[in-house]
Amino acid sequence: MAEELNSLEDLGSAMDATAAPLSGEANTQEEAPVYVQKLDKHGRAYATGKRKDAVARVWVKPGSGKIIVNGKEMTEYFARPVLQLVINQPLELVDRKTQYDVMATVSGGGLSGQAGALRHGLSLALTRYEPDLRSSLKKGGFLTRDSRVVERKKYGRAKARRSFQFSKR
Repeated sequence: MAEELNSLEDLGSAMDATAAPLSGEANTQEEAPVYVQKLDKHGRAYATGKRKDAVARVWVKPGSGKIIVNGKEMTEYFARPVLQLVINQPLELVDRKTQYDVMATVSGGGLSGQAGALRHGLSLALTRYEPDLRSSLKKGGFLTRDSRVVERKKYGRAKARRSFQFSKR
């Protein structure tokens, strides 16, 4: 059953003989997944972004750089410049600000959460339209959903953690 080995060369040949059957099964290295372009019948890429309680449905198609949110221009819907900056971050990172038109519907949450959801959805839709942008958007942290949500209120408390004011009387 066990053969006798007298030298290192015998050991090497014995190891090669036993490792050969396993090389096809166990030693295969996993390849990185290949991402392909996903478009609908109208030539648009679709993605859903979420942040806090807000949900954004985003469609991206080639165009002049217009961003429409719930039927309004982005500057009209998100009047605060900080929110406009948040939404434009993924487009500026990959240098595609004037290359795509974005159509989005947002619901739930407040304006800040909606802007974050739109940024997340826009980043995902860009990767579905142009899979090569995935690495740069991933490094920027735009593809990861920010999972922080408001903590629920507990009974016997004023808020989630705040107690009622104590009085000794």
